[in-house]
Amino acid sequence: MFGRYLIIIDDIWDVSAWDIIKCAFPENHLGSRVITTTRIQVVAKACCFHGHGHILEMKPLNDKYSRRLFFGRIFGSEEACPLHLRDVSVEILKKCGSLPLAIVTISSMLASEDSIQKERWEHVRSCLGSLTNLTLEGVRRILNLSYRELPLHLKTCLLYLGMYPEDYIISRYDLERQWMAEGFVGKENGQDCVKVASNYFNELVNRSLIQPVKFDSRGSVTKCRIHDMMLDLILLKSAEENFFTIVDDSRAITGLDYKMRRLSVRLDSVSNGQAILPKNTAMSHIRSVMFFGSSESTPDLLQFKFLRVLVINLHRAKVDLSGLSKLYQLRYLRISRFCFYQLPTHIRVLQNLQTLDLGRYSNMRQDFPSDIVHLPHLTHLNVGSELFDGIGNMKSLRHLCAFDLAVNTVDNIKNIGELTNLRYLFISCGPHADDTERRMDVLRSSLGKLRNLEDLIVSMRGSIDGLMPLSPAPTPYRLDRFVMFRNCWFSRIPSWIGELRNLGELNLLVCELLNDGVGILSELPVLTHLDIDI
Repeated sequence: MFGRYLIIIDDIWDVSAWDIIKCAFPENHLGSRVITTTRIQVVAKACCFHGHGHILEMKPLNDKYSRRLFFGRIFGSEEACPLHLRDVSVEILKKCGSLPLAIVTISSMLASEDSIQKERWEHVRSCLGSLTNLTLEGVRRILNLSYRELPLHLKTCLLYLGMYPEDYIISRYDLERQWMAEGFVGKENGQDCVKVASNYFNELVNRSLIQPVKFDSRGSVTKCRIHDMMLDLILLKSAEENFFTIVDDSRAITGLDYKMRRLSVRLDSVSNGQAILPKNTAMSHIRSVMFFGSSESTPDLLQFKFLRVLVINLHRAKVDLSGLSKLYQLRYLRISRFCFYQLPTHIRVLQNLQTLDLGRYSNMRQDFPSDIVHLPHLTHLNVGSELFDGIGNMKSLRHLCAFDLAVNTVDNIKNIGELTNLRYLFISCGPHADDTERRMDVLRSSLGKLRNLEDLIVSMRGSIDGLMPLSPAPTPYRLDRFVMFRNCWFSRIPSWIGELRNLGELNLLVCELLNDGVGILSELPVLTHLDIDI
């Protein structure tokens, strides 16, 4: 009330919403400012306090930058455009109305087809019809064309993103594992499902149908979002095909005369998660359920007997998992670390489970099911608990986070070396670990056996000079990323770092950096990201 403030509100759609929002801002005459964005002129005018405001209208690209964006996306430059495509290209570009979203969408579609047949380009021009002065409806037509031109498998994968709320930042790897759990992805051309799912994701990015948000050091997209207008199209197509149903009120699905296939449940602090789904509505055909928002409780899982994907991303909800052991088709389970829950004593019956993600920073203290080691298809395990003897049986594991040296037995540390399919390993060491030196010796031996490991993340306390094998490895490591958190360090750059010929990202802390350390780092031929604290 007594200070200046700057508030930014994105994407307001109607005046009534602004009339409610503005009541929260005190007029204290201290030079405060409110910035809003909208696509609607009337809303923009309403957001000007008593006429004392400024409307900045986003202008379309001029012809020079429109052509640079269009031709650059397809051919690299305008000069590289084949002569027989020049005229039709200009006509297509005109129909994009100098709007970046339209230009990027159409050019990405044409670029992805790798076709320079004039007939194909003329077909695209014809599909755009008589668009001249592009409006929102015109952009929607362009997006719809891009969707129609997708192969069936990419349409399915794209529609699935509509399960997430508007502006939600989506993890690439979560999304790909959900696709696999749903059965959208199969082996192709000798590539496994993981690689195929990655290819599908990259293709959607290359077509500019999903927007990159975050990249790793290798330039790969790790997080993404959906543009609002693309989300509108997805919601429309989903309704036509009964792909998923969004529920934010129990009345929203009462009396529906079709079988729901997927549910995205949006809850707020006053919602009753147990009552959000009417008891007289059949849920047995649902394959995916995602909960977002805030609620004190969740529905009974027993009503989802053919469920494959379950995501519970709620804040401080009491999650009822009593029916979990009856979900025999479940392949993907992710529960937010902010939830309260108790896992069943036995989960061995979940023989199809591929992903179990409970958040490595979860504060839940509970008994972890010991029969987890008998899940034959489990590839992704993200927990913060002690694992049980027999971890060496989990041959399918590709991702393990976090393995705590302090709470796991020496036998478990030894058996880590049996997990030769591991690609990602997060190692931690809590306080009060017994016989730390011996545990490090055993760990060093185990790490030497993980020939397929690509990502190694270490969070320990103190010196970890004895972490990796002291002698050269019999075969080259595939390690691409090695990250140390700041509470552990090396005395100096270890010589074995120079053996990691595939290393692209290195984050570490050393007590001193000498000339020999610099020489070791110079031996890494593909290193692109280096972060050293001294």
